[in-house]
Amino acid sequence: MFNMSDLLDAFTQSGMTKSTDQRMKNALSAGGKAPESLLSGLSGGGLGDALSKMLGGGGSGIGGMLGNVLNDAGRKVGGNRNLAVGGIGALAGALLGGGGRSIRGALGGGVMALLGAMAFSALKKGDQQDVQVPVGLQEAKTPAEKEAVDREAGLIFQAMINAAKADGQIDKDEVNRIVGKLGEMGMAKEAQDYVLAEMHKPMDTDALVNAAAGRSELAAQLYAASLLAIEVDTPAEKSYLKSFGERLGLNSATTSALEEVLNV
Repeated sequence: MFNMSDLLDAFTQSGMTKSTDQRMKNALSAGGKAPESLLSGLSGGGLGDALSKMLGGGGSGIGGMLGNVLNDAGRKVGGNRNLAVGGIGALAGALLGGGGRSIRGALGGGVMALLGAMAFSALKKGDQQDVQVPVGLQEAKTPAEKEAVDREAGLIFQAMINAAKADGQIDKDEVNRIVGKLGEMGMAKEAQDYVLAEMHKPMDTDALVNAAAGRSELAAQLYAASLLAIEVDTPAEKSYLKSFGERLGLNSATTSALEEVLNV
């Protein structure tokens, strides 16, 4: 069986829309604002300094959404060493390195970690009580933890596919382009066939809403992933997102925070 987190990384980086990559870059560079030293200070510098250079930032202080969020999340899980910052680093390198081989080497939970950081931040801004650190943002160290990450990656993948169907069936040429891109990234035929099958299924928003019931951190990730999957430039897409956010139980402050950091 293929790794669902890797499939989610490859699928997202295959570019569901022309804006997908740019929106992830916006999140990595403080929500579209001037790039800052996002992760400096984590793990004694190291990864933080490297990412800072990639993003064009400078200085040694922690700046931007991502750095502050990781510090807050790290305190809740016993330190930054327990966060999946390596995946975020690989994702940043792939996005800013121009694709190709860099993307093929960036499969390691980066999208899950980034979505988790975004959800954690947005829920805090939305005045949610006792915000939990999403499993995708935590370093999975046991088989059970890895299984939990994979399970949630599957739901997030399904949310992206569901959103893409909001204004009708996904274009056949677009399906072929995405699946072909997955092959270029080294995803197994089993994974490619799975993507094809999911794209041809009817919409099932109820299943996603039920899966996120009572779990605001998962709900926020499903909403954020949907923002990555569509342009949000048609009445049908806008209506879908409004309804989806409401059905997930997210308040307007939370959904607005996610839209802002992605610069949607």
